[in-house]
Amino acid sequence: MYKPKLEKEIRCPLEYGLTLFGGKWKSRIICVLAEKGTLRYSSIRKEMANITDAVLAATLKELIMDDIVKRQQFDEIPPRVEYCLTEKGLSVVPILQTICKWSGAYHKENSENTLLQCQKCDYNGSME
Repeated sequence: MYKPKLEKEIRCPLEYGLTLFGGKWKSRIICVLAEKGTLRYSSIRKEMANITDAVLAATLKELIMDDIVKRQQFDEIPPRVEYCLTEKGLSVVPILQTICKWSGAYHKENSENTLLQCQKCDYNGSME
């Protein structure tokens, strides 16, 4: 995984939060795990649209390092690895739901282009 030579300076709590769950894939992975619970890598991959294995693996590693996702490996044959949200990860879900609700009120998307997990989301409707 790429590591910058200089650590990025975070000057406010919002920047910290956006580094943890911002970007194209992190929030989607968090939402999938929040909805489905504990999943294996292949199940997460099936739930995500248009993500490569390299990007999914790297994003999961970042979420694990940030204590948002827990990776549990079982010593079995064949090996089994499962992913779930940590307590910290679960605490992010209401924030993402609020953002989704706000976005749903102001951004109207053609339902054909909406991700499957977003089509089922209760929070992408109008603000009340």
